[in-house]
Amino acid sequence: MGMSATERVSAGITEQAVVARSTPWSRTYATRLLLTDFVVIAWSVIGAQIARFGASDPTLNIRQLGDQADFGYTVVSVGLATGWIFVLAMFGTRDSRIVGTGTQEYKRIVDATVRLFGVVAIAAFLLKIDLARGYLIITLPVGLLALLASRWIWRRWLTGERSRGLYSSKVLLVGSRVSVTAIAADLARAPQAGYVVVGACVPGDLIAEYLPGTTIPMTSNLDLMQEAMAATGADTVVVTSSDELPPDRIRELSWSLEPGRQHLVLAPSLTDIGGPRIHMRPVAGLPLIHVETPRYEGLKRFSKRAFDAVIASILILCLSPALAAIAVVVRLSTPGAVLFRQERVGLNGKHFNMLKFRSMVVDAEQRLDELQDGERAEGNVVMFKMRNDPRVTPIGTILRRFSLDELPQLFNVVGGSMSLVGPRPPLEREVAVYENHVHRRFLVKPGITGLWQVSGRSNLSWEDTVRLDLYYVENWSMTGDLMILWRTAKAVLASEGAY
Repeated sequence: MGMSATERVSAGITEQAVVARSTPWSRTYATRLLLTDFVVIAWSVIGAQIARFGASDPTLNIRQLGDQADFGYTVVSVGLATGWIFVLAMFGTRDSRIVGTGTQEYKRIVDATVRLFGVVAIAAFLLKIDLARGYLIITLPVGLLALLASRWIWRRWLTGERSRGLYSSKVLLVGSRVSVTAIAADLARAPQAGYVVVGACVPGDLIAEYLPGTTIPMTSNLDLMQEAMAATGADTVVVTSSDELPPDRIRELSWSLEPGRQHLVLAPSLTDIGGPRIHMRPVAGLPLIHVETPRYEGLKRFSKRAFDAVIASILILCLSPALAAIAVVVRLSTPGAVLFRQERVGLNGKHFNMLKFRSMVVDAEQRLDELQDGERAEGNVVMFKMRNDPRVTPIGTILRRFSLDELPQLFNVVGGSMSLVGPRPPLEREVAVYENHVHRRFLVKPGITGLWQVSGRSNLSWEDTVRLDLYYVENWSMTGDLMILWRTAKAVLASEGAY
């Protein structure tokens, strides 16, 4: 007797499963973080004590209500280290939901550390403890920086492991075919987030046994949810849409999950919304999501402009010898002007002249038409890019490889037509083919660098370029700008997508 469609899918899921009933990855990773935190904190506290007092163990005096007690600083160091480990655990700095991606892990470490030392300072004042200020002044910054550095190293290791599908939550997607396919693609693009899709459930829509374009097995029977999770080793159910699942069915699904080991995640229809704009507010038993409207004026705009002007001016001053040297080399290597001025579209659709060191022959623009129709693997349907562009001069190849040709744009930043970080400044011919929603990128100034540059640059499709630019426009912040600048430095050194 032949198997039914549901049985065949269940068998297919079982064949692909790697069932993990051993210690969860989150517990193993948290244990490693705990051991590393202990070593880092012990080293910081003991090192601060030695740096402040030498190899001796000085006596600490406590005077309160006329009584006096003495004990060594080693006791203080042990107590401080123990309290530090405790508050890191209390603030959830090793929570599996925040490690590996985002800034929450680092924020919680800073918050826990600052609060601990605040409590220590208040306690020392109230109890009249003569705690050496130099001891705390050394311990706080050294310990905090060492903790952040160790977590950063662990994050690099975890990202590598997650790129191979390890140390990740195994996800079973539930929802409509369209939403399940979209979420599966999004999670596949971001393995560092720690979600590996191992199966899908599309209620009432079993046309194929696998999710289209993937090897992810698919079922249509919600009643076999626990069997599917057991077969795949899934520990997380992600509901990608609720059209097929009424509220009572989702509630029953949450009740069926094993507490502490299996988790339920609801993926709203909102996309490309940054965390700071999202606020949860339970109302009448409903988890309402409040999404703040992005704002582009006031203190945020002023602080961004001030930051741009100051940093760009400092960079111009520090890089002036290099700028002069590059200008001389460009002028002597090939005929033509040192600077290339090109009209671009900026804030609110206004045109401006963007500056670059000339890296192409003087008639590059006239030769563009004959290259447009040629076959190339780089660029996309809107932006022209070519890996071995014949118009690039020998010295221009070097300048473009390390993005040195972009340095004159610092003068654009000082002048106010550009920002250090922002969407890519487009050409007028590119704007002419924009869809309506793409024009939102003109709500902020274009940048020398941006999410597009640190995420692949010339290797990106047009859809990905637009998605990244609009995400920046909708969610920009000073913290985000600093992170992009840091990632830009790494991308430039690696010459990723630069030609």
